[in-house]
Amino acid sequence: MNPAPGLVESLLPLPVLLPLLGAGAALVLAGRPTAQRTVSVGVLAAVVAISAVLLAGAAGGPKVVTVGSWPAPLGITLVADGLSTVMLLTSMTVTLLVLLYAIGQGTSDDDARTPVSIFHPTYLVLTAGVADAFLSGDLFNLYVGFEVLLMASYVLLTLGGTRSRVRAGLTYVVVNVLSSLVFLIGIALVYAAVGTLNLAQISVRMASVPPGTQLAIHLVLLTAFGIKAAVFPLSAWLPDSYPTAAAPVTAVFAGLLTKVGVYSIIRTQTLLFPISPVADDVLMIAALATMVIGALGAIAQEDLKRVLSFTLVSHIGYMVFGVALATPAGLGAAIFYVVHHITVQAALFCVAGLVERVGGSTSTTRLAGLAAASPLLAVLFFLPAINLGGIPPLSGFVGKLGLVEAGVQDGSVLAWLLVGGAALTSLLTLYAMAKVWVLAFWRPVDQLPAEEPADDRAGPAGPDRSGRSDDEDRYPVLIGAGPPRGPGTAAYSGELLGTPARRAGERTRVALPALMTGATVALVTVGLALTVVAGALYAYTDRAAGDLLARTPYVSAVFSQTVDTRVTR
Repeated sequence: MNPAPGLVESLLPLPVLLPLLGAGAALVLAGRPTAQRTVSVGVLAAVVAISAVLLAGAAGGPKVVTVGSWPAPLGITLVADGLSTVMLLTSMTVTLLVLLYAIGQGTSDDDARTPVSIFHPTYLVLTAGVADAFLSGDLFNLYVGFEVLLMASYVLLTLGGTRSRVRAGLTYVVVNVLSSLVFLIGIALVYAAVGTLNLAQISVRMASVPPGTQLAIHLVLLTAFGIKAAVFPLSAWLPDSYPTAAAPVTAVFAGLLTKVGVYSIIRTQTLLFPISPVADDVLMIAALATMVIGALGAIAQEDLKRVLSFTLVSHIGYMVFGVALATPAGLGAAIFYVVHHITVQAALFCVAGLVERVGGSTSTTRLAGLAAASPLLAVLFFLPAINLGGIPPLSGFVGKLGLVEAGVQDGSVLAWLLVGGAALTSLLTLYAMAKVWVLAFWRPVDQLPAEEPADDRAGPAGPDRSGRSDDEDRYPVLIGAGPPRGPGTAAYSGELLGTPARRAGERTRVALPALMTGATVALVTVGLALTVVAGALYAYTDRAAGDLLARTPYVSAVFSQTVDTRVTR
């Protein structure tokens, strides 16, 4: 059932506007944490509902609104098409569930003693930036969306002020400021070449730009988006930045931020530079290196968060693979895989947060017996882990199969290399997940080594007996630095997996925090639901890919007959 005509257009600005208004309300309610939580959850629930309406409305063709009634290309244009709406709905759903997870963690950790007031407005600003990037029909407004979400992410990444977070945040800030500078240079080059920043109008005028100039502009934009999407060799910053943040922050970063970069690559490739063999070959090579090197990095790690960070990088390669093929089959499979990966990766990072609460660490050298301590936690890890590995008939397998089929249909040497790389990466991902499963969940507690390595999070002052650094004691985090550490909290390794219990081989059942667990269960369920609706979703992403490659539906929706919309591929 399609929404009433005009309804979609009237709702189009709200995914950006509502979170900004909610952020202001959350700041006003800084001294009332319950009211803050209510506002944040209510705003994001409304955005999820609006996103569903936009998705249904875009099935009939792209929907457009110009902010302030300024006609395109003078005004800021927001466009809801098949790609942007499916990305928006998936992202906002994950954002809402991760927010519930964060609220559960804050409640469990007694957030009355930590500065929670800044988290909710910052989180909502991040949401507004993501929505603005997905819906933007203007290149400079896309830049603004990036900057809004990145400024919010700087705050979220360094919440608590621990040495490790500040150090990781510094790397994150420097890299992303550099990518933003490259993006801004690309914007300047585009405007100098075509005299507009409206994406639809750029797509028409770019055809008259000399091929060499087109390629230069294209590569500059791909470099900027490649850094943001963590495409190799521009991905080294991610594994060092994400694992240090609190679990909810890492989960939303892993699920969303790199996908905004992937979205921008898709939009650039299909709308602005539809015929670019050199750039397609560059992307194929980058996709292969991203997949394989990321997966090799994952199997070399001992910390669960770092394993997941490297698999995040690796699986970005699958998405770039589909985009680089520049075919409807490849692009449709890439969009499907983006949707799958947003949900699965966010779920796994939420599970990592629960693992830290139960075992006191995310290092597999210090974990054992988690399946016996919490069978539910074991299930919550196992399901998204095998989905990420591509075990049939789960959605990860469906997406990878679609990409492999598209590569075989292409038939080029690079495409066949990528098919082989995709298969190898899937096997390496399964190995990395199996390694975590065997060591952390399946291994008996009494098989832990006698000497435990120093806690990775310790600063120069060193960890205390609980494994917590002096730095973390001085600067409590906003929504929990990890597991609770106090009398009666059997979640920490000193009590669950500590020396007496380890030597005796005891297995203690641990109760997980209800709201954190419920949010994680919901995320895992959404990932499994994608398997159930895989046929319908794949048909939707195929249609979206066809519209993207045709370009005419997008351009016509923005300008109707006001500009020449005769575009060819």
